[in-house]
Amino acid sequence: MGAPAIKGGEVKRMKWVWVMAPLVLTGGVVWTRSAAPRSAPPAPAPTPSASFLPTRANSAPPPSPAPDGMVWIPGGEFSMGAADPPGMDDVGMQATMDSRPIHRVYVDGFWIDKTVVTNGQFEAFVKATGYVTVAERTPRAEDFPGAPAENLVAGSVVFSPPDHAVPLTDHFQWWGYVRGANWRHPLGPKSVIKGKETFPAVQIAYEDALAYATWAGKRLPTEAEWEFAARGGLTGKPYIWGDEFRPKGQWMANTHQGHFPDQDTGADKFVGIASVAQFPPNGYGLYDMAGNVWQWTSDWYRPDYYAEVAALVGVVRNPKGPETPFDPSEPTEKKRVHRGGSFLCTDQYCSRYMVGTRAKGEGSTGTNHLGFRCVKPAGG
Repeated sequence: MGAPAIKGGEVKRMKWVWVMAPLVLTGGVVWTRSAAPRSAPPAPAPTPSASFLPTRANSAPPPSPAPDGMVWIPGGEFSMGAADPPGMDDVGMQATMDSRPIHRVYVDGFWIDKTVVTNGQFEAFVKATGYVTVAERTPRAEDFPGAPAENLVAGSVVFSPPDHAVPLTDHFQWWGYVRGANWRHPLGPKSVIKGKETFPAVQIAYEDALAYATWAGKRLPTEAEWEFAARGGLTGKPYIWGDEFRPKGQWMANTHQGHFPDQDTGADKFVGIASVAQFPPNGYGLYDMAGNVWQWTSDWYRPDYYAEVAALVGVVRNPKGPETPFDPSEPTEKKRVHRGGSFLCTDQYCSRYMVGTRAKGEGSTGTNHLGFRCVKPAGG
């Protein structure tokens, strides 16, 4: 049984535990080996996209002083979705295919974290509650029927670049299930977060993010809220900052430069993950809404959801996503929407640093390029 081809950096803890063969310790990193992944199904034909219409933000002022570390998003009506940027006919991993058609949505105003949740913030939560994350728990045999007992070890999925160019059809060349990898040890037992309190908390499963949000008196954003906030008041731009990936030659987000996956040149001054708020904020004062780490949203994932919404009469208000999940490439897996891209995004493989694009992930899986931020309703 193999794992599926990854789109947008998607990996799944459940699959890795099941297929994990004998572990090999190399340079302090535990790698897994498995049969080659099965092929992904053919990509669907592009769905015609409507035009982007102007964003109409609400004009009412914030209802109260800003909660600590949060920014007011006025809400309003906007065009949601993505289209191929001008001059790009073949975007990395066909990033806009499930982000169509463009459709009108209205969201109420809300507060949102200025940055993704950091190691320091997550550590405060764990100290206050004693919470144990999914990656720190030993997988149970009943949850992984058929998995060899020796594979039932606590850990998570870690990116480790190969030392040479490899085919992009086999993600086992750069992803591995690592024993002892978790939010305290993002790359494995020898990695620590001490001194990295301002870095994003990663190796966070969906229920971990929910637990933190509940403790903080917040919740996770819907996909529509996340996109409205990410656009920063702009209309139909491919990037949260505008039309050009590097305006006037400036790097605007932590992404991958060099040959993927074996070489990150660090041209943007970072090889791998960066501390939060190292690049300019968007129009609403939010940092890292593109690149650095993926972010959980509360919506179930379905590639046909946008078509269903677009078929409705009028503007959809405060959508919360489909009632049930479905990924045609893996019909039995229940996935949530990821947004924002990460330090691994590149047009060679995954260009989902483009605003409006989507990815998805199975809820029990964290990785070292996946985090989250929270929101709070106006009256909350």
